[in-house]
Amino acid sequence: MDADALITAAVAAVRGSDVRDAERKLDLLVVGGGPARSDGGPDAADGPATVDAALRGRLVAALARLWPRGWQPTDVARIVTRRLGARPGRLLADALAADRAAQPGPVPQWWDDQLTSLDARLRGDDDAGWAGREGADRITALRDGVEVLALLTGLPPVAVLRPPPGGSGGATGSGPSGSRVLDRVRALLAKAESTTFPAEAEAFTGKAQELIARHSLEQALVEATAAHPDRPGGIRVGTDAPYAGAKALLVQEVATANRCESVWSDDLGFATVLGFPADLAAVELLHTSLLVQATAAMLRGRRERRGGGRRTRAYDEAFLHAFAQRIGERLRAATEEASRQATAVAGPDRLLPVLAARSDAVRERMDTLFPGVTRARLNVRDAEGWQSGTAAADRASLAGDAPANRPLPGRR
Repeated sequence: MDADALITAAVAAVRGSDVRDAERKLDLLVVGGGPARSDGGPDAADGPATVDAALRGRLVAALARLWPRGWQPTDVARIVTRRLGARPGRLLADALAADRAAQPGPVPQWWDDQLTSLDARLRGDDDAGWAGREGADRITALRDGVEVLALLTGLPPVAVLRPPPGGSGGATGSGPSGSRVLDRVRALLAKAESTTFPAEAEAFTGKAQELIARHSLEQALVEATAAHPDRPGGIRVGTDAPYAGAKALLVQEVATANRCESVWSDDLGFATVLGFPADLAAVELLHTSLLVQATAAMLRGRRERRGGGRRTRAYDEAFLHAFAQRIGERLRAATEEASRQATAVAGPDRLLPVLAARSDAVRERMDTLFPGVTRARLNVRDAEGWQSGTAAADRASLAGDAPANRPLPGRR
């Protein structure tokens, strides 16, 4: 059996339920898998070096098949790390670098930006390769490689948010560019994350949302008269365990406050957010900061709760659900106030039709990409956690009894 056929057999075995069969196939890879010689050893032509090269080629080919199916480098890295661990995630980064080197033409800047964020780069002076850097023995290296390949080959199609390198059509708007407004927002959110006073954090976050909302409205008016206006685009935001549902609810609340739509793919560990570029940039910034703030507030709440700081899942989930809901209310209030002020300046006849058209465009994109979207409910089972989470999001208002269920639109 040649190296490629042996890798195929090993992948099939890993994806199956027979653990012993999978180990036997991996053992054959370790020795090279070539046909037996008269002395019982593998054929040198199909030795370890050939197996390694074949496995690298199969990983790159598997990645190339994923790009037209909607996956992006950060998406693949997230799910490999989530399901297999950090070491296979670093193996994937090497495969991504090899895939990038194999691209026949130029790639979009956002693609290279994602690879840079993953440290996916060719290392020409590293003869030892990934296994050498990891200090992994050959059995571990081959097992990781086969498991990554098995995962990649089994991934389903996802929504195409941007055309991949070499692709065309089906594109949504280009990624948001940097701006002075977003720099100011980042500075405000950094202050919100660093303070230990909840009221101060809320004030910084509220100011950040106010700036974001004004910036979005200004962009909407500019784009309305542009020769080539932006179209709705999309991003994916990770919602890993623990408390994936609460994290998805936070994404949804932030998205709604910024005129975006969110769909949660629980099985894949991310939420897809659809909207215009400036609004998507706002969602990314705010969600990242608010997740940090929510986690810090939850830990403080544990220490302050009745009976000490013992951790319970029900308390933590209720806390994060309440935090997300109350923060969403405050963000929407800031957006509505900015809209009222902008309407007073620009006039309702000018601004309101523009906002309506943008909302329709986002909804149309949502219906096109996710025609079968459903709603699910997130259960809230701890009243104390709900009250503490609401208080953390808005100290001026304490919630009463926790509702029995909290709806989460857009779960797939």
